[in-house]
Parts: sequence; structure tokens; C-alpha cells
Amino acid sequence: MQSPTYGEVSYREMIQIIKRFISKSPHSKYNISVGTDSQNFGYTKTVVVVAIHRVGNGGIFFYDIKEVEKITNVTQKLFFEASMSLEIANLLSKVLKEEDIGFKISIHVDAGNNGKTSKLIPEIVGWIKACGFNCETKPNSYAASSIADKYSK
Repeated sequence: MQSPTYGEVSYREMIQIIKRFISKSPHSKYNISVGTDSQNFGYTKTVVVVAIHRVGNGGIFFYDIKEVEKITNVTQKLFFEASMSLEIANLLSKVLKEEDIGFKISIHVDAGNNGKTSKLIPEIVGWIKACGFNCETKPNSYAASSIADKYSK
């Protein structure tokens, strides 16, 4: 994983950084989000983001970039992005539980009511909720539609 603040970190180091960040203000409210966005070039550049927002007082985030075979179908691409987010959210959820950090994770999907992906929202949201996570779409899906978007270009 990469972080603008901490540089390159391992998955375990990211967990320790998140624990320290939360321990600095344990009574604050936190939103932990995982989101993915991708852009097509001669391949599909996929960026997964883990964001920890201390409500009213900033946050930190981490991202990972992968290059995969080009995905041109919008439906397949959105479901691939969601599956990447779910994979990281499942791992993160398990570790947070082991570390006794009791925050719910939201999956942020880069889909909104105004575009090609709007018809896919009920399916994607249903799938993510069935997996036990909250789901946010545009305009509330900042981990995917803002942070991951920035690093996917």
C-alpha cells in the first residue's frame, strides 16, 4: 500500500498506522471506507483506497495500484471494482475485529444516478450489503469517486 503521508507500507504496517491514528482521539467519530476506481489505457489501471476519516478533523488514506487486462464493458468494470473493494474490506474487517477496533466499514462505489452505471446501483448495493458492509454511491462515495479517481488517471 502507498500513503501520501507514510510512503510505502505493508498491509500490517497500515493496520498499525490506523490503530495509532484512532488511538490519538479515541472518542472521535470515524468513517472507514474502501473504494475502487479504474481507468482504461492499453490495460485497466485499478486503484483501491482505504480511507480513515476522523469526522470534523481530517483523515488518512492508503492506496494500491494494480494493472489488469483491459476491461471495456462498463458493467464488468464496475463489478470488478466492487469485488476489489470487497476483497480489501473483508481482510480489513477481519484484522480490525482481531485488533478490537469496532468500526463498521463502508464500501464506496464509483456509480451515481446520472450516468451509464445508474442502472447497476441496485445490484451493486444489494451485493455489498449482502456481504455485510454499508455502501455509498455518488455523491457520497469519496474513497472511490475522489481519492481513487485521482490516482487512477
